[in-house]
Amino acid sequence: MAKGFLPVNAKEARQLGWDAPDFVYVTGDAYVDHPSFGLAIISRVLEAAGYRVAMLPQPDWHSCEPFKAFGRPKIGFLVTAGVIDSMVNHYTAAKKKRSEDAYSPGGQAGHRPDRATIVYCNRIREAYRDVPIAIGGVEASLRRFAHYDYWDDRVRNSMLVDSGADVLMFGMGERSVIEVARWMAEGRDFSEMRIPGTCVMAGEVPEGFLEIAPMETVAKDKRAYAEAFKVQYDQQDPVRGKPIAQKHGKKWMLQNKPDMPLTEAELDAVYALPYQRTYHPMYEKAGGIPAIEEVKFSIASVRGCFGACSFCALTFHQGRIVTARSKRSIVDEGRLLTKLPGFKGYIHDVGGPTANFRRPACDKQLKAGACVNRQCLFPKPCPNLKADHREYIDILRTLRQLPGVKKVFIRSGIRFDYLLADKKSNFLRELSEHHVSGQLKVAPEHVSPRVLHYLGKPTVETYDEFVKRYKQVNQALGLKQYLVPYFMSSHPGCTLDDAILLAQYMKRTGQHPDQVQDFYPTPGTLSTAMFFTGLDPRDMTEVYVPRDPEEKAMQRALMHYFKPYNRELVVRALKKAGREDLIGWGPECLIPPRAVASRQARVSDGAAKCARPQSGSVGRSMPPREIALKDRSKSSRSAVPKDKGKPAKGKDSKAELNPQLQKAQRRDEPPRRKHPDKGRANRRSTKR
Repeated sequence: MAKGFLPVNAKEARQLGWDAPDFVYVTGDAYVDHPSFGLAIISRVLEAAGYRVAMLPQPDWHSCEPFKAFGRPKIGFLVTAGVIDSMVNHYTAAKKKRSEDAYSPGGQAGHRPDRATIVYCNRIREAYRDVPIAIGGVEASLRRFAHYDYWDDRVRNSMLVDSGADVLMFGMGERSVIEVARWMAEGRDFSEMRIPGTCVMAGEVPEGFLEIAPMETVAKDKRAYAEAFKVQYDQQDPVRGKPIAQKHGKKWMLQNKPDMPLTEAELDAVYALPYQRTYHPMYEKAGGIPAIEEVKFSIASVRGCFGACSFCALTFHQGRIVTARSKRSIVDEGRLLTKLPGFKGYIHDVGGPTANFRRPACDKQLKAGACVNRQCLFPKPCPNLKADHREYIDILRTLRQLPGVKKVFIRSGIRFDYLLADKKSNFLRELSEHHVSGQLKVAPEHVSPRVLHYLGKPTVETYDEFVKRYKQVNQALGLKQYLVPYFMSSHPGCTLDDAILLAQYMKRTGQHPDQVQDFYPTPGTLSTAMFFTGLDPRDMTEVYVPRDPEEKAMQRALMHYFKPYNRELVVRALKKAGREDLIGWGPECLIPPRAVASRQARVSDGAAKCARPQSGSVGRSMPPREIALKDRSKSSRSAVPKDKGKPAKGKDSKAELNPQLQKAQRRDEPPRRKHPDKGRANRRSTKR
């Protein structure tokens, strides 16, 4: 038996002297005993409470036999699809099958089924008809109501209904799983369960529950769906939220109140449990579990997020009230990391959903809950917001002083609007000087005021102010560090005009994002409700939704307008939007009026085609070369001859956003005349 791990087969359970486990924990992820994985936390919490837990990771779902590996458990089965919704794990935003799975042995896909929670529960019912089943994790948590499913393009039942489980646990679950375990052990009626953070089925609606439109109605009526979602969204608060009932057929799905976040002492206790902090040794031959590499030397210091971005499911899962571990707990874990095999002096991250959130947004949240119909940061920071990084800075400084620690990085997201709202500390300088590894990732997501409204993100002026201050701080420190911005295309509310506005902003500021993504309609988010209904549930106004695959491709291409292989799509988009004025050689133009021929073709045509414009003609803007750092080997480069000119002195540098942007500035100059025979010496090519 692997030392320190929970049993993964019947032989190991017998070695522990068990005749049968209390719980068999079925998971769609491989077994990784690290506190960044929910299955590790829940199993260790139950173990600490005195329960015997056996792990059944990624069982073969093609028959019920693998689910009999431990025999019938004394109390019941626990089921989770894993850290990520199984459909998100399997498919891209374009619904293409993914070829890798970071949570499976060797990173190989195919170790879990689609809709894993439902499939696992059905196999358990086939094996043991009446055994109690509790489901949880992200997949179950975000699908607890009737919900729009992007992959089926229809409204599906609550996962509690489709899985046939007895109870669904939503949220983080450490406190509720203990109460559920007691309830199951006592054999009590699940329909009577009122444990916070749980959902059950019942024949009638208890007093005090808010009724929302039934599944059969929201599946057909999009307005009813949006109205039902608004109630769900508003009531996901552990202080002021009310329980909700939604009818499915002849029964009611009852969501009890969300559970309160763990206290600081409770969080400390959870992270002090005896995790092995790595994957089970049985995966060594397959090459291990890739997902551990990102978190092995990282520290989760906070939970919850009051940023409340529309496209993020954290509001529905962890909630808007931020809680944090104590400094002592965090430093103790940092000290532990220095003793782990493979530690080279670098703590990769100290954060959570948002790294620089440390406490609730304001004093009243723990007493009255988060505000209804108001956000803490959007459209601008609330006057009651307590923006303060001093405690976080103190923790980071202590971690840096630990023996064996060379550097402490922050790789979790940074809310730059919250950072700018802090007038009590100089966190930006501390961050830049000690905790950035050359590039700081930020997520402005867009620049159009209309799209930012639907995204729930700060204004572009706020982002520009952050860029300015970041540049100033790094210049004062004598450091060459850069920002890597993330942008999103095709979000509800985003038209071609908005996408063009974003492309113009990128051109003007010299930003060439390394990664862009299409909006992905995942369960449990406000943005997904907009995508399905075409309505904003907050005020029931209509929202434009880009659904046409061609338009979505155009919006994505505009974000990488400078890539030669996107030219045709960009031209089509500009013509469709009536923006042919952006096709040309002017400094504001996105692309030239014709495809730039390959250097070889230009050489054969002669130097005459490379001549400068005649006197008085408009200056030309050459397409920039691809400058992405990570996918450089896969990108195409423009075959424009290398221009050795330098940007004029005194102009604002665009290089604060990427280390190679100085080279990209030359694209605004007209091509220089070259002798045909010199073309070969200047040729550059890369494989696509």
